[in-house]
Amino acid sequence: MKKWYDYLWIASLTYLILGFFNILFAWLGLLCFFIPLIISVTRGTKGYCNRYCGRGQLFALLGGRFGLSRKKDIPGWMKSKWFRYGFLTFFFAMFFQMLWNTWLVFAGARDLRQVVTLLWTFKLPWQWAYHGTLLHPGVAQFAFGFYSVMLTSTVLGLITMVLFKPRSWCVYCPMGTMTQLICKVKAK
Repeated sequence: MKKWYDYLWIASLTYLILGFFNILFAWLGLLCFFIPLIISVTRGTKGYCNRYCGRGQLFALLGGRFGLSRKKDIPGWMKSKWFRYGFLTFFFAMFFQMLWNTWLVFAGARDLRQVVTLLWTFKLPWQWAYHGTLLHPGVAQFAFGFYSVMLTSTVLGLITMVLFKPRSWCVYCPMGTMTQLICKVKAK
């Protein structure tokens, strides 16, 4: 019997769609950062990854039920500690660069850049998704940067879903790696 949390893939898909039309919805993605960390710190488990991750559910649905996956094993190097921790380090570097750019806009040193960066390289103009608000432009700058992170990780997940098993992204997901580290520390 399906539980309420079996439908969280709808929330992941809705998030991506809402951010496409209004970039300020990107702030909702912080839930996908804080909830896994809270669960791993308080319970010492990867309960979020195993049960509540809407993105993993979306990949399982697309790759499994809809057959968009080759269902091949992920290569060993992608499972290795050096790759997972290296990707986590790279991800943190990109995340802190996003925070730095946001701070520059808040500080008035840089104007708002209405761009979503896909795969940390390709700049996609995203002007239609933001038309100004009463909020400081730095709020929007964070949203553009955060949506870039979320869209990039979704695209990486879709690529690995197609090439390998549906939830192959979960093997090297930075949140999964962080929660696993937290669980190891708590277990000691």
